[in-house]
Amino acid sequence: MEKFNITGMSCAACSTRVENAVNKVSGVESCSVSLLTNSMAVYGNANSLDIIKAVERAGYGASVFTLNQTKQNTNSQNDSLKNTERNELVKRLCFSAGFLLILMYFSMGHIMWNFPLPSFFDENYVAIGLVQMILSLIVMIINKKFFVSGFKSVIHASPNMDTLVAMGSFISFFYSTIILFRMTNAVVLGDKEKVISFMHDFYFESAAMILTLISVGKLLESISKGRTTNALKSLMNLAPKTANIIVDGKEKIIPVEQVKIGDIFVVRPGQNIAVDGFIIEGNSSINESSLTGESVPVDKTVDSTVSAGTINVSGFIKCKATRVGNDTTLSKIIQMVSDSSTTKAPIAKIADKVSGIFVPFVIGIAAITFIIWLIVGENISFALNHSIAVLVVSCPCALGLATPVAIMVGNGVGAKNGILFKTSSSLENACRTNTIVFDKTGTITKGEPTVTDILPYNCDKNELLQKSYSLELKSEHPLAKAIVQEAKNQNIRLLESSDFESVIGNGVKCVINQNDKPIYLYGGKIDFIKKLTNISESIINQVEDLSSKGKTALIFAQKTNENDVHIIGIIAVADVIKEDSSSAISELKKLNIQTVMMTGDNEKTAKAIAKNICIDKIISDVLPNEKADFINKIKNDKKVMMVGDGINDAPALTTADIGVAIGAGTDVAIDAADIVLMKSTLSDVVTAIRLSKATLKNIHENLFWAFFYNIILIPIAAGAYHKIFGIDMNPMFGAAAMSLSSFCVVTNALRLNFFKVKNKNVSSKKINKIKESKMEKTIKVNGMMCQNCERHVREAIEKLDGVISAVANHNKNEVVIQISKEISTELIKNAVTNAGYEFVE
Repeated sequence: MEKFNITGMSCAACSTRVENAVNKVSGVESCSVSLLTNSMAVYGNANSLDIIKAVERAGYGASVFTLNQTKQNTNSQNDSLKNTERNELVKRLCFSAGFLLILMYFSMGHIMWNFPLPSFFDENYVAIGLVQMILSLIVMIINKKFFVSGFKSVIHASPNMDTLVAMGSFISFFYSTIILFRMTNAVVLGDKEKVISFMHDFYFESAAMILTLISVGKLLESISKGRTTNALKSLMNLAPKTANIIVDGKEKIIPVEQVKIGDIFVVRPGQNIAVDGFIIEGNSSINESSLTGESVPVDKTVDSTVSAGTINVSGFIKCKATRVGNDTTLSKIIQMVSDSSTTKAPIAKIADKVSGIFVPFVIGIAAITFIIWLIVGENISFALNHSIAVLVVSCPCALGLATPVAIMVGNGVGAKNGILFKTSSSLENACRTNTIVFDKTGTITKGEPTVTDILPYNCDKNELLQKSYSLELKSEHPLAKAIVQEAKNQNIRLLESSDFESVIGNGVKCVINQNDKPIYLYGGKIDFIKKLTNISESIINQVEDLSSKGKTALIFAQKTNENDVHIIGIIAVADVIKEDSSSAISELKKLNIQTVMMTGDNEKTAKAIAKNICIDKIISDVLPNEKADFINKIKNDKKVMMVGDGINDAPALTTADIGVAIGAGTDVAIDAADIVLMKSTLSDVVTAIRLSKATLKNIHENLFWAFFYNIILIPIAAGAYHKIFGIDMNPMFGAAAMSLSSFCVVTNALRLNFFKVKNKNVSSKKINKIKESKMEKTIKVNGMMCQNCERHVREAIEKLDGVISAVANHNKNEVVIQISKEISTELIKNAVTNAGYEFVE
């Protein structure tokens, strides 16, 4: 996709015209134009210059849009989001209003209410008419943009809203000028009565009032539209401008765009983190609310990752840069939100079709209105009054803005809360989901399995753990990592291995040397081992028992000669279910959405987990390459959403109607998804669907208002109810109504900013209370060898009543504990000891 900035558009008819012109360019597969952000997204392999020329031939301007993380370009990005016409509109409006007030004094003030004028104007009606003509002409010159744009679009056979405004104002002025000349003739003939009657036929004030009121509406619309992009501008403002890097042992401040991968940078408390990286020295709490929407700071220590734009709350840290420039998480979020605002939601097609013929249709109605009133015997002034009212009351802008403003605000609300919609379609369609398929590991569960049982056969526990450790070390599977971590925790010696091979979805195998003899090791699911050797009934029962408890049983076997493959043991691994998984599933059921869990685990393990979270249906024993096939089967009669986090989920995410990637997942999964959840929490799936529902409802309200407004007011302006109810509309009231219609649509969309996000884990009051009441203890603990040990100790201590948080550091053999009330040392000691570590002091 390539993005362009578009200039010169004033309404939905303009955006339709630009789309039609670009779609004709060779190599363009599709294109969508956003009236809200004055941007265009083009898909295909067309040449940029050809696209720009096509836009210019259509009567508009175009330039390639770039999103870079340099200071200069960041400023230009912000400028592109601001309505550059706002200052000009304010000036135009001030001058227009000043001259209009004088004009109104001469017309309505003097004629209707006898406001005093200098004696020179006493019964000098021609002079009064000339003053009105000059003042209205000045207002028209001040607002010449309407005429330039309006008549230019006619030349290009694509009349727009400016055409309607320009025609309404020009016809009023032209007709009034003719009346003025007729008045001079009546003065020459001495027909004073006719001269006075001509005074009531002037429409000079209408010509000026129409332009001024439309400018008021444009200004209100501009201000409101600016607020719809606040979320994106806020994200851009998060991008740090400088970084504090270490060069030759000294700190040096450089522009952030000069930071390179591998550079070491430091961050002090209160500073923004410059680029993505990981901590190499120090501990701190990082406020990641700018990326995830979560207001509670996250504890970070050595090897923890940090992201650009987040804030270092406490502690001095030294970090190593891993992603810079456009590759940082913040830059990708900005790009994602920006791209989403450029794409067009399917529901917008309705408004686009209407907008394409709206302006010519209105011009036709105005002409028919004029002719019909003349035919039925009304005078030219009456007929003209109604035809002008038709021109100025019609509002194609409301139709063009109805969808994009709601999409932009909805995207902004999502981004603030760590929910990123990649396209407008994903935001619109998420609420239509009736079935959600969840991957298990890392999605429903935390994706951090731990060893729960070690059951050796014909060997001891240490030998089983040593051989399984040597076998699983080169595997990337989460279950393998659990075994490796357990072996490290117990200081098991690693054996050298060779010929490692992973049988995807089944198991692994390798060769080790023991006593100068090759030993072939195998590990994996029971079906994998069954192909190698016979498995006794007792082992099968043992596996089934473990599976019924929600544990995954991995069987390990070895071969010492060609015909002797025998079982050496079972290691059971269990993954912890995320805290909010059960409540999220419950919320989805309330929304009448069927929930499905798809996993490579066996049926018994899957059932045990499904039972805990009350999921509707399970699909077990699924190989990674089979996930997309299962999604296809389900899609036949349902709108399916797939939620996953791993590389093996990418095909299924792409196959589903809506793919949702958990933010902590792989880049491949995130790239394949339509929605990204930065917080890796299932409750955000519910929030995304609720936000989609709220946005779609808002779009429907906007479209209803836009259609209802035009359907009701155009007939009134045309005088359809004049004979029956005596209802008429002055062109000035029509201009006022038109100026407010788009403002109403945009203001209604801004109501989405009040969308309530449920399941906030900690309220701001609670956070403040914690900050006010917390105390600190530091304890010494022996036995911690790695980050996993730190996690075990932290979790054990945090279970104690009164503990707010615990930060463990295995390098220093210490744990810093934040507490809200006094806790006895004995309780802390027992917690550490029960976790398998030594409490020192």
